[in-house]
Amino acid sequence: MAHVQLHDDSLELTEPTLVEGLPGVGLVGKIAADHLVEQFEMTHYGSLHCEGIPRVAVYGKGDGAVKAPVRLYADEARDLVVLQSDIPVSPSQAVEFSSCLTGWIAEHDATPIFLSGLPTDKDADEPALYGVSTGDGASLLEAADISFPTEGGLISGPTGALINRAAELDITGVGLIVESDKRFPDPEAARILLLRGIEPLAGIDVDTNDLVARAEEIRTAKEQFAKRMQDADEESTQAKPLRMFQ
Repeated sequence: MAHVQLHDDSLELTEPTLVEGLPGVGLVGKIAADHLVEQFEMTHYGSLHCEGIPRVAVYGKGDGAVKAPVRLYADEARDLVVLQSDIPVSPSQAVEFSSCLTGWIAEHDATPIFLSGLPTDKDADEPALYGVSTGDGASLLEAADISFPTEGGLISGPTGALINRAAELDITGVGLIVESDKRFPDPEAARILLLRGIEPLAGIDVDTNDLVARAEEIRTAKEQFAKRMQDADEESTQAKPLRMFQ
């Protein structure tokens, strides 16, 4: 049965902010989520057992303990929860997955921040960042000085399903869309997500110096993950423009 299994119910969270870090274009969401978990030394709070998540066992370097491939990490002091994923979620079962996670979001009065990359050729000096909203999320974007998109588009994959479900349930949340390298992991785009999006929305201070210094190392480490996503031949999370007659 689909559910979120909590491992540490001693943590007291009050209407937390949830940062969703599913892998997608440029791996921007995953890089940002991994950075938050590592920098704040967040506690392994829960595991997701939802349809759409492959039944695989994940283990870390120097640690024989098996973990679920999609997990929640929490920081009680910052009232912050981060979804960290070591695998792509099946887009064909994104509806079931989104219902599972948004059920937890609604139950805990969490404010979700969904992350997505917009494929680009990376001509600009700094990736552009845009925000979309569900519920009363537009006011959060305005307070954080995050611009709305300059053209219409859609967000596909599991993140798109999550945003769609949040809108259906009238959950207040935001979706951040950052211009990203369409072929390779993009630590710079993830840095923009953290500094210009997640930091003001969640009311936290994020040090990205290490992310910048280790950009090449991170890019190399994530390329194998990105290759596995391409080999899966499934549509991953990404934002894309809709250029059509209205």
